[in-house]
Amino acid sequence: MQLKSLQLKNFRNYTAESVTFGGGINVLEGENASGKTNMLEAIYLLSLGKSPRTSKDKELIKFDAERAYIRAEVQKKYRSHKVEIVLDKNSKKILIDGIAIKRVSELIGIINVVYFSPDELKFIKSSPAERRQFMDISLSQQSKTYFKSLAKYNKILAQRNTLLKTDNHNPQLKTLLSIWDAQLSEVGANLILARKNYLKKLDSAAAAVHSELSGGLEAVTLSYESSAVGETYEELSADLSKRFAANFDKDAELRFTSEGPHRDDIKIVINGVDARKFASQGQQRSIALSVKIAEISLFKRETGEAPILLLDDVLSELDLSRREKLLKLASDTQTVITCTEFEYKPSNLSKQYKISAGKVTPEKQ
Repeated sequence: MQLKSLQLKNFRNYTAESVTFGGGINVLEGENASGKTNMLEAIYLLSLGKSPRTSKDKELIKFDAERAYIRAEVQKKYRSHKVEIVLDKNSKKILIDGIAIKRVSELIGIINVVYFSPDELKFIKSSPAERRQFMDISLSQQSKTYFKSLAKYNKILAQRNTLLKTDNHNPQLKTLLSIWDAQLSEVGANLILARKNYLKKLDSAAAAVHSELSGGLEAVTLSYESSAVGETYEELSADLSKRFAANFDKDAELRFTSEGPHRDDIKIVINGVDARKFASQGQQRSIALSVKIAEISLFKRETGEAPILLLDDVLSELDLSRREKLLKLASDTQTVITCTEFEYKPSNLSKQYKISAGKVTPEKQ
């Protein structure tokens, strides 16, 4: 998979800019607040239909404009695609090859990305919600079935929580909740199975990458952490159903659903110690880096194509050794890097641009 071009109109601080990309490393160089991250944000938006930085689409529109427009052309193994998004103050329109789509699920998988920013360096010690989001985004891009299951689970969960908030004194509440519990148990079991399977594969790949990054001095393991017990769909579904019923009094008092896949986590261990609690800052960075590189290898294995790697100002956060290893490990996939200064000359350097105040200028190679 290769991103060929990106066009922006009234997006963030860009009035009208177009950029082409090569198959290797593409560098966007400029001072802070020049617009580098905005360009990666646009690519991410075209991939997943949402921004990694804000949930409010109107914030993506240039302050003095009524609407924004972004467009990308991507070359996949057997065909090319054109993806466009039009944003105005109250709506978002997504087109694939000139045809408007009705559901975001139709967009997922057209442009696959792995996004790595300084915030992801906090992946290890951040909240379980951040680690769940990582799994959900990666799995959703690899499987539309997973994306649809996740959307269904979240919808049912929201309905159950609404009932708990607004009708928790209703004497029929337990009976009403049982209807949602049956559906949550079924869909939730599928989510847990998919996540467990994904983490088994990610664990093996991340361990190999981390061993190289640490010079063989550190061993990392990843596993799925859930209150639900079971290895099969039937076991997990039955256990979730029991837990929802057993937690009725607790949930009614708290007014939200206290157990389920929406509360699960990734357990991360380094040299036998829980990294979420005890990893040093350097170890956190190495583990996060290992996980992202491993994610790329899983994309290749599961979909047959490498995703586009988006590195947003992470080089400055890493020491020289880790920077060089990152560039080496990322050499097999198209990469777009933002940085204030790029001092390297990798053999697969494709394009290099200077960005200043929303203006993009090619640099001489």
